[in-house]
Amino acid sequence: MIQNRETSTVTTACSVGSGELFNGFFEPGQEWNFRKDQLVDGRARRVFDMMGRACEAGVYPFQLPLQTRSGPWVRAEGRELLMLSSYDYLGLIGDPRIDEAAIEGIRKYGTGSGGARLLTGTLDLHKMMERDLADFKGTPEVLTFSSGYLANLAVIAGLFSAQDRVVMDSLCHRSVVDACKMAGVQVQRFKHNDMDSLRQELAGGPPANRTLIISDGVFSMDGDMCPLPELVQIKKDFNVFLMIDDSHAMGVLGKFGHGSDEYFGVPTNEIDIWTGSFAKAVPSNGGWVAGSQQLLIFLQHAASPFIFSAALSPSSVAVVREALRIMRVEPERYAKLQSNAVFLRGGLQELGYDTGLSETPIIPVNFENEEHCAVAAAMLRAMGVGVTPILFPAVPLGSARLRLCVTAAHSEDDLQFALDAFKKLRE
Repeated sequence: MIQNRETSTVTTACSVGSGELFNGFFEPGQEWNFRKDQLVDGRARRVFDMMGRACEAGVYPFQLPLQTRSGPWVRAEGRELLMLSSYDYLGLIGDPRIDEAAIEGIRKYGTGSGGARLLTGTLDLHKMMERDLADFKGTPEVLTFSSGYLANLAVIAGLFSAQDRVVMDSLCHRSVVDACKMAGVQVQRFKHNDMDSLRQELAGGPPANRTLIISDGVFSMDGDMCPLPELVQIKKDFNVFLMIDDSHAMGVLGKFGHGSDEYFGVPTNEIDIWTGSFAKAVPSNGGWVAGSQQLLIFLQHAASPFIFSAALSPSSVAVVREALRIMRVEPERYAKLQSNAVFLRGGLQELGYDTGLSETPIIPVNFENEEHCAVAAAMLRAMGVGVTPILFPAVPLGSARLRLCVTAAHSEDDLQFALDAFKKLRE
């Protein structure tokens, strides 16, 4: 990798194998301008530098094209790989009942909804699915959106403005950060899972009409949980509102997979706003907001992603309904998921790896050096284990990690195969 800062260009060399994804974009001799008057300006320099060096070394770690459906094992690059970074926590991708539900949804309703939810895009299937989810989550109402990202955008930008403030955990999902920017709301951050820090921020912040505390139920980069009972108590002490993003908790936490509230034994109505995603334990796409009837009637007429974005496709909605049905009648999936997480996390720790704060099926393997992390991912892939490296800016510099996700579909032999590869990596 050669950088010429005086002329604001970057020149790269790239191995043929790593460059195929970008159609020769990183081949030797390529140059790009990053002047401030260019469409892609100086902010891209670090991205291109990182990608160029990764391609040159043949270790570009992202966007691996799968040649089969996701599952405990996948096919990519013409060979079999143990998939250890999929969000399919309950192993429902590829379940024949799920596939048949999607097919039946298309047979009855077609492939698209034909419009935004507020206008012509609402099907009776949407309403039935939302009732199913409200029953599963134990809330009065649920409203669904095209993605979990849009669900967070809808509720925060739809409800709050510059006269309000949000006090969020420092590790909240990026969608929450972007939603706050869109709303123009005042933002404060408290130290991760530090309730003393939260109290200080609440007591010392600027005046506001309303204050909303936001936390994830399960944090997607570290695999730890929020202290939900303490958050509820602080909410009451300061007379503010509380929102929990349960994307990585629903279908994961609790004996019956209901999420953070079930795990901690907290009544669901103690939290003012719940949000989540269907792209995790539920093998579909879309996002949801759960809460009071008053809240969700308002969002139907004030949330831009509900008004101006196409409704979820019938097949996606049908999959959600069938997944919720399976989740109700097969609680053994949750037990298997947890035992797999304990097995893999314990094995990695015995090998001397730092798994951070993990206490869920999300298990980070922490590295201080980003290049070492990317190379480790490439070496593991060569040994038949597909893992995803998480690098800056998804995490702060110096905190790169391999993010492992176990599922209920993994066998103990699968996980031992992974541990054997990590042992070879350490050696």
